[in-house]
Amino acid sequence: MNSSIQPIDRVAFELGPITVYWYGVIIGLGALLGLWIAVRESERRGLGKDTFVDVVMWAVPIAIICARIYYVLFEWDFYSKHPGKIIAIWEGGIAIHGALIGSFLTAFIFSRVRGISFWKLADIAAPSIILGQGIGRWGNFMNQEAHGREVSRSFLENTLHLPDFIVNQMYINGTYYHPTFLYESLWDIAGFVLLMLLRRVNLKRGELFLSYVIWYSIGRYFVEGMRTDSLMLTSNLRIAQVISLVLIALSIILIAYRRKAGLAEKRYLEG
Repeated sequence: MNSSIQPIDRVAFELGPITVYWYGVIIGLGALLGLWIAVRESERRGLGKDTFVDVVMWAVPIAIICARIYYVLFEWDFYSKHPGKIIAIWEGGIAIHGALIGSFLTAFIFSRVRGISFWKLADIAAPSIILGQGIGRWGNFMNQEAHGREVSRSFLENTLHLPDFIVNQMYINGTYYHPTFLYESLWDIAGFVLLMLLRRVNLKRGELFLSYVIWYSIGRYFVEGMRTDSLMLTSNLRIAQVISLVLIALSIILIAYRRKAGLAEKRYLEG
């Protein structure tokens, strides 16, 4: 064990009794940047500038609750024996798929109440969502979590050519690990660029969002296979990989069905 390598301090700053962690700061910055992009685009597409602010005010707390519920359900063997820890979200244990389900349902209900096309709302939000996910993964980096299997320092330095601050942060309890947070972050940021380009292609309504689902799910499937902290359906079956495959299939089917049934006549740039 190399005692000279110390992890980055997880604490960003303290305000009296309040401790603010880098994880929360990074997640918050990702969310704010995504919101800013969505607000600007929603105005261009003819929606009120407060539309996405209103959505986020509902979606964020609901997404956090759903992310926790999702995690607890798939770790029920533990939480059934320790029910007092179910609400202890500060100890860790949230799942991105749970958060996405909560956000999706919130946006769907919101669009119905406001009389806005859900698919229009989802298309505008798609680049912001995946950018927020890409930035948010650096919160996992600060916490030294969501990493992959054991590797050598040489692999990180000479094969991946990573800078020292990443290599050193991947040194956990005497072992170096795959920086799977980085793989997913880069995939998500590439997805953001792709979706921004697809805006100009003027896809049919709903297809920008479904393209996001497909792109994210492909990357998540492969990255999940490298992680050591996956939620498992069985001893050999990772929940996130199963959900990723289902989402890819459903998105492709939905694109084809909506086109054939004439449910996607409007295009992204048509307002």
